[in-house]
Amino acid sequence: MTSRLKEKYQNEVVGKLTEQFGYENVHQVPKLTKIVINVGLGEAKDNQNLLNAAKDELALITGQRPIELKAKKSVANFKLREGQAIGTKVTLRREKMYDFLDKLISISLPRVRDFRGINPNSFDGRGNYSLGIKEQLIFPEIKYDDVDFLHGMDISIVTTAETDEEAKAFLELMGMPFRK
Repeated sequence: MTSRLKEKYQNEVVGKLTEQFGYENVHQVPKLTKIVINVGLGEAKDNQNLLNAAKDELALITGQRPIELKAKKSVANFKLREGQAIGTKVTLRREKMYDFLDKLISISLPRVRDFRGINPNSFDGRGNYSLGIKEQLIFPEIKYDDVDFLHGMDISIVTTAETDEEAKAFLELMGMPFRK
């Protein structure tokens, strides 16, 4: 079973991008490589239950078990020790990546309060896009009554595009709702 976005990429996006940028080979057309979802929890150093709850919610949202992120250095001002768990992340590839992006574009982002589109300037100069989400409640898998605390997450969309212009055109054709 292929996702709706993957079929859209194969049927529409490749042709339009080849026409727009004059690619000579189909392998030059930008495509998704991976999507990384990161939840940083500074409060988790004091309360391990927060980290476990965030891991469970991230597993529900993505359909894949997240890994723990540990502090690389000790920072006395933050009462942080090296090796202490301070976050969690998931790297999505292949079908799960397309399923997650489809859900993000068509269901989750429109649920954001006062949503007018995402920032078109959040590219990194190499064709990758990052966005931050303030609360996990925009995802349909998360039940409001089961949430003990609100946390945000960072979503990085990694593409094979060479420039930000190519990546933006690619993501727009995939359905990403950029602010005008």
